[in-house]
Amino acid sequence: MCLIAFALAADPRYRLILIGNRDEFHDRPAQTLQWWPDAPGIAGGRDLQAGGTWLGVHRRGRVAAITNVREPSAPAPTGDEPSRGELPRGFLDGDATPIDHAHALAGPPHPPIAAYRGFNLLMFAASRRGSVEGAWLSNRHAAPLALRPGIYGLSNHLLDTPWPKVTALKGALADGLASCDHQELTERLFAALADTRPARDDRLPDSGLPRARERALSAAFVDDPGYGTRASTVLLIDAQGMLTVEERSWSRHGPAAGPAAQHRLSFAIA
Repeated sequence: MCLIAFALAADPRYRLILIGNRDEFHDRPAQTLQWWPDAPGIAGGRDLQAGGTWLGVHRRGRVAAITNVREPSAPAPTGDEPSRGELPRGFLDGDATPIDHAHALAGPPHPPIAAYRGFNLLMFAASRRGSVEGAWLSNRHAAPLALRPGIYGLSNHLLDTPWPKVTALKGALADGLASCDHQELTERLFAALADTRPARDDRLPDSGLPRARERALSAAFVDDPGYGTRASTVLLIDAQGMLTVEERSWSRHGPAAGPAAQHRLSFAIA
């Protein structure tokens, strides 16, 4: 994914709310949200080129999502690097707590995460009736972080870096918590994810890209015929232990053409 906001234990009705957009080249093949036949218990979208996922869930209440770190000056990929999309599945398949899994990936003497290009990995584990634990791990940050209750944002830099679209999406999520019911909340969050307005030039981040490219990527929804937002996701874990995830996929024509497909899964955490 390229833009995420999430609320961890920030509302008595929901133990976790996570929303985000996946930006990618439109020609890169991908599978929409569904159960994986080769991995019982796991559901998510799937990158059909490298086989990984940008966001996945497990029936046992495990959730993982990943963003790339924007590094335009980094050496070009050699093709030998492992796919960052395999990292969410590694957590979903396991049993460790989020922070223990993060430390295992980051641990010396030869941290497995050193082999990957820059990434941020979010991991959550919820029991049927307990609380949700969360952790953030980046191979561009000194140490993993166990997440406290609150509202967070993430894009292609470190957690809570105040890029305009990160700040705006966190605000939209906080405002959405005033919604009266599940459907109203979901629609308000999808509306925030569909915002195509770029940031003002005086607020653009300086991530090393040309100014015009920074502007194009500064919107929550990147509307570009070659590279843009491919999928928007709203995920909720409520106080009763129900996990609901809804994905709307998009064509290269953007939100003006409406979602190309919509998929929704809802289940009680095992």
